[in-house]
Amino acid sequence: MYKIDLLNNISEKGLGLFTENYEYRADIPEPDGILVRSKEMKDMSLPSSVKAIARAGAGVNNIPIDKCSEKGVVVFNTPGANANGVKELVVLGLLLSSRKVTDGIAWAKGLVGEGDKVPDLIEKGKSKFGGTEILGKKLGVVGLGAIGIMVANTAESLGMEVCGYDPYVSIDAAWRLSRNIKRSASLDRLLAESDYITLHLPLNKDTRGFINAEKFAVMKPGAKLLNFARRELVNSADLQKAVADGIVSCYVTDFPDEELIKMDKCIAIPHLGASTEESEENCAIMAAMQLMDFLENGNIKNSVNFPDCFLDRSENQRLTIANQNLPGMIEKITHLFADNKLNIADMLNKSKGNLAYNIIEVDGGINDELIQKLGSTEGVIAIRLL
Repeated sequence: MYKIDLLNNISEKGLGLFTENYEYRADIPEPDGILVRSKEMKDMSLPSSVKAIARAGAGVNNIPIDKCSEKGVVVFNTPGANANGVKELVVLGLLLSSRKVTDGIAWAKGLVGEGDKVPDLIEKGKSKFGGTEILGKKLGVVGLGAIGIMVANTAESLGMEVCGYDPYVSIDAAWRLSRNIKRSASLDRLLAESDYITLHLPLNKDTRGFINAEKFAVMKPGAKLLNFARRELVNSADLQKAVADGIVSCYVTDFPDEELIKMDKCIAIPHLGASTEESEENCAIMAAMQLMDFLENGNIKNSVNFPDCFLDRSENQRLTIANQNLPGMIEKITHLFADNKLNIADMLNKSKGNLAYNIIEVDGGINDELIQKLGSTEGVIAIRLL
């Protein structure tokens, strides 16, 4: 019986995939896996029984990745599961930044109590909320992952001239990009030529404060900036100055803080990108399936700290080993099997950064002594017999 700890409410569409071999609830003791959405985990004490954490969403900033890696805990996310929900909100952000709809609605609501004069007041006051159309305007998409590509393709279909920037775009992603989307080799050129700029980057040490005074300096005056990725991608102090100087005419973000809520020309959306029934269901389904495949078969897909690893299951015994990515590790491991006169029927070894992962299928029985020797081998982090 596998035990799954639920740190947040998870869609029943995902939970319904668990078989009778699973028990799941909040605060379950000694869990094998954890399902989480936004719950902050960095100060949590991680039970030694935990083998994997599945985040029903793309961002994993709430999960202590380094601590998990040290313990051999595989951390999954669900890239692309909420992409359409975020894409639709980005398109809404484009329109809101162009048409002063939010200001106009707030003003109209302030006319309550004016009675029969409301229609005339509306006609007299509406000129304050004029805007522009997105048709024919230039959109720069920074980051061509699952969401960035969908935004680019949709904006192009709405009549925008779209240019994308991503030096690490995958071949699979490139295939999904409309042939009409131009690719910019230079970020500065994209920023200088775009009427609208939308960010779709992960947050890491290289992208924190990615849009700063240096980048604002090359932007086209009056540009509209959209950030539906992570708040910390944009330097807040530099943004405020860019707004005051007229470089940014509107900032739309799904990650507001107190400063942004107070800022003029900022549309602060309360993190609603993935807040659709469909997104929550898709994320829960993907997270549950990845967690089950790992616990039952040792396969890994969409892990942020370990490499993707898939090996079809056979009738042989299966062992998985997580280890430090050091020279000679495979030789150490396979020698122990040979010393125990066990034949390796199939083996898959993959690495990602400082970590490596092995799925090994063996003819014959794997005894406790071999497990103990493998587990005590220098560089081995975690071992499971399935």
